[in-house]
Amino acid sequence: MTTETYEILALKYGCQTNRTRYYNFMADDDHASPGPIDYFVWVIRNETRTNVVDTGFDHKEAANRGREIELLPREILKRIDVDADSIDTLVVSHLHFDHAGTLGDFPNAKFHLQEAEMAYATGKCMCDAALQAPFTADHVCDMVKNVYSGRVHFHDGDGEIAPGITVHHAPGHSKGLQCVRVMTQHGPVVVAADAAHFYENYEMRKPFFITVDVEATLRTYDRLTELADGNMENVIPGHDPLVLKRYPALSAETEGVVHRLDVPRIG
Repeated sequence: MTTETYEILALKYGCQTNRTRYYNFMADDDHASPGPIDYFVWVIRNETRTNVVDTGFDHKEAANRGREIELLPREILKRIDVDADSIDTLVVSHLHFDHAGTLGDFPNAKFHLQEAEMAYATGKCMCDAALQAPFTADHVCDMVKNVYSGRVHFHDGDGEIAPGITVHHAPGHSKGLQCVRVMTQHGPVVVAADAAHFYENYEMRKPFFITVDVEATLRTYDRLTELADGNMENVIPGHDPLVLKRYPALSAETEGVVHRLDVPRIG
């Protein structure tokens, strides 16, 4: 049976440049060196459909958390002729502030979320300040409202979004984190989101600074490789500036902002 294939775009909407490696790795011997981080959302599209992964954060959230942002995700989408109002399917990898912060900018979307993530973000764990730190209460409340309005599709483990697009529970960084496997003309590509923030987290098996379950994270690294049919190069980390160096821009006008992930690496 022939499945559909897709173009995958990484859209960089923010960054944090005044950051050290201390905040990127649980255990590292070079904590004082620079460790900049990029913030992305992703577009998965073909002639039939256009889906989005994650909604990023807004200017207020950037100011509150010391991040840099130039354009909102919906504004970058407009640059590639995608109207946020037209999106009817949106995967939310997890509910941390940088992945679920502009839900209201997608008024017609059905949100795909792991049931375990909603339970975690609204459960007793959030009584602990250390565990609630990556979440913003207003974002979580927005998702609860979407549940009540019938706009959330919950997954319990693996699930199909569309032919050739599947989600997979990838716990460790957060309890209900999910990654997205996408079939392309060059084979399956895994949009890891925060299952692997940086190539170094995944390739060197060095979990990220914020991790709720180290053992689960290490098992998730194995699962990412499995989902990529053993090709580690086809696992795309969620925050690594190297992504924009290893994959080509969609066009000269989008250099450094919108890059293609469904093509062979250039670096």
